[in-house]
Amino acid sequence: MDKAFWRERWQRREIGFHQQRIHALLSRYWPKLGLPQGSAVFVPLAGKSRDMAWLATQGHRIIGVELSDVAVREFFDEGGLVANRSSAGAFEIFSAGPFELYCGDFFELTPSVLKDVVAVYDRAALIALPPQMRAAYAEALARLLPPEAIIFLIAIDYPEGEITGPPFSVSPDEVRRLYGLAFEIEVLESRDGLADSDNLKKRGVTRLEETAYLLRRRS
Repeated sequence: MDKAFWRERWQRREIGFHQQRIHALLSRYWPKLGLPQGSAVFVPLAGKSRDMAWLATQGHRIIGVELSDVAVREFFDEGGLVANRSSAGAFEIFSAGPFELYCGDFFELTPSVLKDVVAVYDRAALIALPPQMRAAYAEALARLLPPEAIIFLIAIDYPEGEITGPPFSVSPDEVRRLYGLAFEIEVLESRDGLADSDNLKKRGVTRLEETAYLLRRRS
């Protein structure tokens, strides 16, 4: 899986991973976090997620990063927004209203981009990465974020070998291995997610546990 893989998925419209509905665990638990109005939320591997628009309705500024310019353009088009475009280093930046989306490689971000971020919303980043990339992603995220920023993570766990990811199965044990040294990890809810995952059912998944985690930096 390289950069071209994801760009081609969007070009070919192989985007069964894109969800039309706001994620139920997001709408259930995010308001309880009590984050300040106007604060910045970072969405890695953002796609054209409708969850970003929902987060904006909660009073947040949204900073996203996404490889595919197709996804970024469609996010603004579908929201009826005309994006201003600029460049910074390796990134093309699309911005309108509360949204600032960096089109480029997550691993090329610098801490200055995320210096005002109070929280991360990761529904589709960790589970999009194959095993050999996850540790580098978790380490980069910890390095990029301000010390006080929290991470709201949603991961899925399904029987090994039933499908070839993405999305990949990431067990609670792996979440602890990836983040446990740097973050305290709270499980907010684990639930049966198969009923809401028609795409994965069609692909052959027989069991799907979906878990929402809250990660806070260790002192």
